[in-house]
Amino acid sequence: MNKRNYQKELDVLLETIKADSSEEKPSLFLHCCCAPCSSYVLEYLHEYFKITLFFYNPNITEEKEYRKRKEELKRFVSESSFGNGIHWIDADYDPERFLEISKGMEHEPERGARCKKCFRLRLFETAGEAQKRNYDYFCTTLSISPHKNADLLMHVGEEAAERYGISYLPSDFKKKNGYKRSIELSRQYHLYRQDYCGCVFSREQRRKEQCDEKGNH
Repeated sequence: MNKRNYQKELDVLLETIKADSSEEKPSLFLHCCCAPCSSYVLEYLHEYFKITLFFYNPNITEEKEYRKRKEELKRFVSESSFGNGIHWIDADYDPERFLEISKGMEHEPERGARCKKCFRLRLFETAGEAQKRNYDYFCTTLSISPHKNADLLMHVGEEAAERYGISYLPSDFKKKNGYKRSIELSRQYHLYRQDYCGCVFSREQRRKEQCDEKGNH
């Protein structure tokens, strides 16, 4: 079975949208995890879609960290040249939902079963909101990270798409130097770049790795 190339699928879709220049831009409900990951994705997609951001991240278990990431994303949008055309829908700070689905998997390593459940929680919530608001597509910025499995995100996204009857945008945003560009934009806008995913478990794993790195020097 041939491996799907999500970037090529997206290229074809964007060419179709571009060819229909007389038509109104389709609407995209975009789940955003943080400003650095969102920076390139928004720069890349804003000319093709009417974008609404959805900051739904109950995995960010520390409230201070949650607020910091959210405000940094808002700042990037307000300062970017295309930000006026982008809308925003906020979600409540709700770490209890993530902690509930993580029960029994507290010691799972990053990229394991707990992360898959986390993706499902966020993408299914995004799809449900997108369907209620009559958007054409939904998607997430998560695939831009080299630490995130694009195949898994597509699988979960398309599951949610089937349940809610709304199209999931094919994507692997780390392609076409997307991750590199996100780093450049982070420097340009002086964006806060966190070094862990957001949950208390990834934070502790990262701290352990840092201690191990120091011990090896």
